[in-house]
Amino acid sequence: MYNIGIDLGGTNIKVGLVNEKYEIVAKASAPTNLPRSAEEIVKSMVDTMWKALNEAKVTIGEVNSVGIGTPGVANRNSGTVLYSCNLGFKNTNLRELFSKFLKIPLYVENDANAAAFGEVLAGAAKGYKDVVVVTLGTGVGGGIIIDGKIYTGFNFCGAEIGHTVIEHNGRQCSCGRKGCFEAYSSATALINMTKESMEEHKDSKMWKIAGGSLDGVDGKTAFDGMRADDQAAKEVVNMYIDYLGCGLTNIINTFQPEMLLIGGGICKEGENLTKPLNEIIRRDSYCVDAERITKLDICKLGNDAGIIGAAALYTIAE
Repeated sequence: MYNIGIDLGGTNIKVGLVNEKYEIVAKASAPTNLPRSAEEIVKSMVDTMWKALNEAKVTIGEVNSVGIGTPGVANRNSGTVLYSCNLGFKNTNLRELFSKFLKIPLYVENDANAAAFGEVLAGAAKGYKDVVVVTLGTGVGGGIIIDGKIYTGFNFCGAEIGHTVIEHNGRQCSCGRKGCFEAYSSATALINMTKESMEEHKDSKMWKIAGGSLDGVDGKTAFDGMRADDQAAKEVVNMYIDYLGCGLTNIINTFQPEMLLIGGGICKEGENLTKPLNEIIRRDSYCVDAERITKLDICKLGNDAGIIGAAALYTIAE
């Protein structure tokens, strides 16, 4: 039997047909084309699902369930998106809408949670039961797996680790609070820090790296400047890693997971990121046994994590 995982994003709908070994055997995608009604988006998901089935020459009778990873707050068991500002959903029952096209079990989960579950089933955290996954993108997302199950809290809003404060009355966060982890450790935060440093240091090599304009700054600019032996860039990288290490240590001290994974484009820096982060974690985390300290690693599955995790939601449904 197969299961279908759908990664519903604000830009694209990605569908994967997943076998019992958590391997994706066929994929298909389509633009989300926002703004659109929930009915139209569901219709596109179903059409894209059929494309994946046809590519694999698999019939719908061979499919056990469908899982959807969505931005926002989702009730996995009722199939309802309680709120998603990106999609314009509020108390939107995707299961009910989906049933108009197909009578098949459907489960819905927050996309970061689904991706964390995918990494546990088939990625860098395979074989571990207590795992936290932190995604460093436009914001800071998180997924928490406890005893092999997704933790959501009683109201499905759990794992918003990006909105824990690491600097009292610090930088303004988009959530309304000041000093949030997200305001210091997201890719957006790194870009902002880089721009601030460049404006302060007009002779920095980062200007040349960014093409002479602040508009050319991205998450790699400071790291590229560090490799070019630019002092201002080194200071940006060190500051970013210090803040990131602080937030990750807080997570470890709260959950003491077997493994903590980080993901996002910044993680392409590899050991330039993980080596100093491990030093901070070893120094600052609350651990009485050095042999039983949380292991830090980088996510392995990329965009496939959300598809695999969504396809496996049926395994933990109540």
